[in-house]
Amino acid sequence: KRERERERERMSDRRPEHTAPPDVFYNDVEARKYTTSTRIMQIQTQLTERALELLALPEDNQPKLLLDLGCGSGLSGETLTEKGHYWTGFDISPSMLEVAKEREVEGDVCQKDLGQGLGLRPGVYDGAISISALQWLCNAETSQQNPKLRLKCLFDSLYKCLARGARAVFQMYPENTVQAEMITITAMKSGFTGGVVVDFPHSAKARKHYLVLLTSSSGIPQLPAAIEDENGAQVKVYERSKSKRRRNQSSAVSFSKRHPQAKGRDWIVKKKELRRKRGYLDVPQDTKYTGRKRRNLSRF
Repeated sequence: KRERERERERMSDRRPEHTAPPDVFYNDVEARKYTTSTRIMQIQTQLTERALELLALPEDNQPKLLLDLGCGSGLSGETLTEKGHYWTGFDISPSMLEVAKEREVEGDVCQKDLGQGLGLRPGVYDGAISISALQWLCNAETSQQNPKLRLKCLFDSLYKCLARGARAVFQMYPENTVQAEMITITAMKSGFTGGVVVDFPHSAKARKHYLVLLTSSSGIPQLPAAIEDENGAQVKVYERSKSKRRRNQSSAVSFSKRHPQAKGRDWIVKKKELRRKRGYLDVPQDTKYTGRKRRNLSRF
C-alpha cells in the first residue's frame, strides 16, 4: 500500500502544472521541443479531431469562426484550418506564441491569461475547443489566485461570446475526481449545460476526458457517445443540467423523518442517478445488490 502511495506521489510530481506556471514552464526551449515532437503532433491532431467531432458543428459546408483556448504553438489550430474553419487562439506563453508566428499559422493568436476572462463581443463565435490546457487553471500560483474564481471568469466570458446553440469542448487531464467535479460544477453555474465524456475509461494510458458544454437550455442535454474501450465494455457519459430538480413520486420500503419517501431501493437508485447528473464521476454501478439489506453477521 505504501509503495502504491509513493508511486502516486511520483506520478503527481510529473504533472507539468505542478512544476511551474505555464508561461514559465513553456519557455523557448520547451516550446520548440514541444512543437517539433512527432509524437506530440500526432496526439494533438487526434485530440483536436475528437474535439471537433464532439463540437458537432452543422454540416452545411460553411466555415465557422472558432476559439482555440490554450492554442500553444498552433498545432491544434492547424487541424481547424485543414477542416476549413477560421479560428482565434489565446495562450499565456509568449514563447509558444512566438513559435506559432514563426510557423505562420492561419489563425489569429494573442497572449492572454484565460483565468482573467476573454473580453470578446457577445455571440460572435460558433464554437470553442481547448486541448490539454484547462487543468492549468486549477493551480494557484500566488496567494491571491483562486482556482474557482479563475474558472468562473473563463466560463462566464466564454458563455457570453458564444452564439446560442454553440458548444465548447475542453479536452483536459483532471488530477482527480474532485478537480473534475469542481470544473464541471463551475461551468454549470455560468449557464452551460452538458457534462464529461470519458473515452477509454478502463485504460490508464488511453483514457481521455472531454468537458462538453452546451449553450442551449432546452431540456436535459444529450451528450455524444463516448468511444468504447478495447474490451467493448459500455462507456459512461456523465451529464449535468442546470435545469431545476424534479421530484418523482415513488414508493419506498421504509421511511424517515427527514426523507419521508426514503431508504428503499428506489430512493437509492434515484439518489445515485441525481449524483450522475450533477457530474460526479465516482457513483457505483447499479446492480442486483443495490438497496439489498445486509445480513447481520454480528451473531457469528
